[in-house]
Amino acid sequence: MHNEVYQQFDRICARRRAGGAVLEIGAMPSPSTLLNLPSLSGAAEKIGINFEGSSQFDGITILQVNANSMEQFPAGRFDTVLSNSMLEHDKFFWKTLAEIRRVTKPGGLIVLGSPGYGRPISEKWTKRIARNVPVIGRRLQQRYADLFASTLTLHVHNFPGDYYRFSEQTFREVFFEGMRDIEVFSVLTPPRVIGAATKP
Repeated sequence: MHNEVYQQFDRICARRRAGGAVLEIGAMPSPSTLLNLPSLSGAAEKIGINFEGSSQFDGITILQVNANSMEQFPAGRFDTVLSNSMLEHDKFFWKTLAEIRRVTKPGGLIVLGSPGYGRPISEKWTKRIARNVPVIGRRLQQRYADLFASTLTLHVHNFPGDYYRFSEQTFREVFFEGMRDIEVFSVLTPPRVIGAATKP
């Protein structure tokens, strides 16, 4: 996980006072697990789940669980639910989102991250060229129209598959539909989108 992504999760969790019983979906037995965030040092309980297998790491239990169906956890079990760079690998991500809502208690915090996409390339630098050298700017936009309509996104990284990229709008209107206190951020280039919301 990129350090800036890790730090953004930590800032969100610190500001929103994350803690209590914490679940990380897609947890890996490594120092960069979100369960090791400094802001979660006082959490009452930390549990990770991963599709690939159970493990222990630094006092953290990671269970082999398919996030599409977290039947072993009752409704409202967790105060905080975290997941990063997992939903793009989940063929049925909407099932996981439904389960996240189910296992998060009312008033609980959900923080999700995923590779995304953002503004077209043209918005960043062709406007500058067009402003400073209008003839060249117009010619560039005409000749490379497809490029200027494109957006950067993270390369395919199969683990085991790589199916989706999500926009900030998807986080607001799909992932967090009906939730409160929604915040969505984009960090790095190509963008990683990180959003947080409170379950009503």
